[in-house]
Amino acid sequence: MDSFIIKGDICWSKSKTELNTVRDGYLICEDGVCAGVFRYLPEKYAMLPMLDYSDKLVLPGMVDLHIHAPQYAFRGLGMDLELLDWLKTYTFPEEAKYAEREYAEKAYSIFVSRMIKSATTRAVIFATVHKDATILLMDKMEASGLISYVGKVNMDRDAPDDLREPGAEASAYDTFGWLNHIFGSYTRTKPILTPRFLPSCSETLLNELHEVQRAYEIPIQSHLSENPGEVELVRRLFPKTAFYAQGYEQFGLFGNSGKTVMAHCVYCTPEETELIRKNGVYVAHCPSSNMNLASGIAPVRKYLDMGIHVGLGSDVAAGESESVFRVIANAVQVSKLYWRMADDSCRPLCFEEAFWLATRGGGEFFGKAGSFDPGYEFDAVVLDDRDLFIYNDLTVEQRVQRDVYLGADIDRICAKFARGTRII
Repeated sequence: MDSFIIKGDICWSKSKTELNTVRDGYLICEDGVCAGVFRYLPEKYAMLPMLDYSDKLVLPGMVDLHIHAPQYAFRGLGMDLELLDWLKTYTFPEEAKYAEREYAEKAYSIFVSRMIKSATTRAVIFATVHKDATILLMDKMEASGLISYVGKVNMDRDAPDDLREPGAEASAYDTFGWLNHIFGSYTRTKPILTPRFLPSCSETLLNELHEVQRAYEIPIQSHLSENPGEVELVRRLFPKTAFYAQGYEQFGLFGNSGKTVMAHCVYCTPEETELIRKNGVYVAHCPSSNMNLASGIAPVRKYLDMGIHVGLGSDVAAGESESVFRVIANAVQVSKLYWRMADDSCRPLCFEEAFWLATRGGGEFFGKAGSFDPGYEFDAVVLDDRDLFIYNDLTVEQRVQRDVYLGADIDRICAKFARGTRII
């Protein structure tokens, strides 16, 4: 059913700092695209089937710009470690298991089932270095009805023997093989080039990946300036670069030849930040992860004031939950700490801004997504939050804020749509 009406209490971003709300309104999906929100049902749509969610909350689907599918199996572990030790202790041993198809089948089935039940309708996803397991994940994401980018990871150094690829040429060859196998196979799942981060990629591999990107014209995802130890490691491994992002940029992997999203950006220098802005690179702000691994706080206010593209990422499993509601709340909270303890000229995020980052801000990476404005692809979640309040005296906007902070996406989703297709 690609054309229908949803009736309910509707909320979406009017701008970065304002929400639109319509109580007991009508949201129109026409051929998988939003036709608008109305207080009264226009006669031209009267014959469409109606899904009546009166008294329930209707929101745009959440967008997760950064999540690691193979890490879902060990979320919640190692939260007392910092990034590099956490990778060695938990992440790399876990990701090596995906060489076995049976393990990948079981683990990715769990991951995808949880993504279906979450408020997320779009995600940018890391897989592992394993071509076959990555294809398996893409198959499952396509079958889920969700919209995603999925990337086979590249890493030819600074990794355990059972996870490190044999060399730059072998890594690039495997990536070409993966892309040749899946290209054009899906309608909702797209490939994304995924050098894990600079420490795990030789200069030869980065150059090879640029050739892959030019051949297939696909976007790029990676990590940038997440943790002090990681930034120092990059300085040692790339002594000729002035700053972290330059290591990507010199090989054409930083917005030069394709849409790029970089997770974290906690310790970006002024020159690095300007390069992000100039090249139109997207920042995936991952506050949950940055707290858990003691990485720090990204100066998101500065990025927004500069006009940089910013969205939110759960960063499972450094982030303990796939809940983007949790990430919205954490984004506001850490911005208050940054303002109070680091730079009082950076005013904290308001709730409306964080909600915008989780919907329209991240949605821009996918095109016209994350809004109920006419012409946007129809992604929506419906929440039954009636048991969260005694009297129905809250405004729609107050309900949205309360639902986010109370984690109503965990067990109160009663319907979910991505590009007009019903998921739940």
